[in-house]
Amino acid sequence: MSDLSLTKIRFRNGIWEGRISNAPASGARPEISVMFQDQPVADAKLNEGQAGGEWLISVPVPAEALADGVQTFVIFDAAGGTRLGDFTLIAGEAVADDLRAEVELLRAELDMLKRAFRRHCLETT
Repeated sequence: MSDLSLTKIRFRNGIWEGRISNAPASGARPEISVMFQDQPVADAKLNEGQAGGEWLISVPVPAEALADGVQTFVIFDAAGGTRLGDFTLIAGEAVADDLRAEVELLRAELDMLKRAFRRHCLETT
């Protein structure tokens, strides 16, 4: 279980920004991964914050995410395999109380669990 916590700062000009807190004060960079459609977002950046144990993350939204429907990005603590947070883009016709974002998030979490289970099975054989 990860002690890290993620707080959204803003989403502006196609870049989602957040703050990661509770990182070890040793200055060691946390291992953070951002996934979109089960693929890592390559241009995500992690910079040291002003306070000890604080890091700032910026995630540029790739052009392929700008499409009709629901697009979900999931942010993980790669070292612990824990989901820290997520953000969702909805384009096209928006429906009130849209469950598509929730279903997409559940799919992303299920994919993460499947990968972790398969990795565990390989390591224990």
